[in-house]
Amino acid sequence: MAQSSQALRTRIKSVKSTRKITKAMEMIANAKLFKQRNKMENNREYATRLKETVDEIVANNQDIQCNFIRKEVSGNKAMTIIFCSDLGLCGGYNQNVLKLAKDNLNKEDPIYIIGTSLYRTFKEEGFNILNDKAISSDKLDFQTLKKAVEDGTNLFINKEVDKVQLLYTKFVNTMTFRAGFDVLLPCELDKKEVEEEVSRGLKAETLFEPDATTILNDLIPMMITDVAYADWMESTTAEQGSRRVAMKTATDNADELSEELLLEYNKVRQANITQEITEIVGGSAAV
Repeated sequence: MAQSSQALRTRIKSVKSTRKITKAMEMIANAKLFKQRNKMENNREYATRLKETVDEIVANNQDIQCNFIRKEVSGNKAMTIIFCSDLGLCGGYNQNVLKLAKDNLNKEDPIYIIGTSLYRTFKEEGFNILNDKAISSDKLDFQTLKKAVEDGTNLFINKEVDKVQLLYTKFVNTMTFRAGFDVLLPCELDKKEVEEEVSRGLKAETLFEPDATTILNDLIPMMITDVAYADWMESTTAEQGSRRVAMKTATDNADELSEELLLEYNKVRQANITQEITEIVGGSAAV
């Protein structure tokens, strides 16, 4: 009985120590989530408006000749930029990205990985990784991301791939995050959709100057880079949100386990006391 009591005390101490770590990580993730979410929301409006502008020009100029627009797609080969985390302990964040990649991407198609946690996994799975070393997501700078987008753009222009896309995690709210794809190239939109929005007063028809081709050749590279940056910010926000949820769940589980162990310890302790009293009473009766 004494050994059982000692083992329970050791487990309770271990659970409480773990709880301190998970609680601290939860608070750090919550602070990073608040900061990253503000940055994401400030950038989202600009990226969205820029993309809508490009879509409107493309939809209203169906016969335009532009390197970034392809009318006929010969295949389904894609270059994919994948966003994952540098660290673990963030719930199913990375696993959802990995599963979506395995289910939808061909291993022969080129991919570019931003984030160190899944780099080795994709390499072991036999995917065609363009970057020869892992790139940190937490320390990612705009120029590094721009280079990845430019590499994809060059593959698209040279018709080595049929589309350029992002695999990222969409931040829905503080509790919901969804991995998904965002197509950067080619830029296409249904003309009827734009016309319906204009007719309903949801969007005003815009006149552009100079010609649409000149505007698109300058605007599309800017747009797809900024969309990629916006999706990266959304992914990092979802990462912190997922980590906060995971650490909160771990903390709650530690509290629950600690209470169960404490109850068990008290039962063992009470049994020891009862046994000692019984032995004392038995000894007294014998005397």
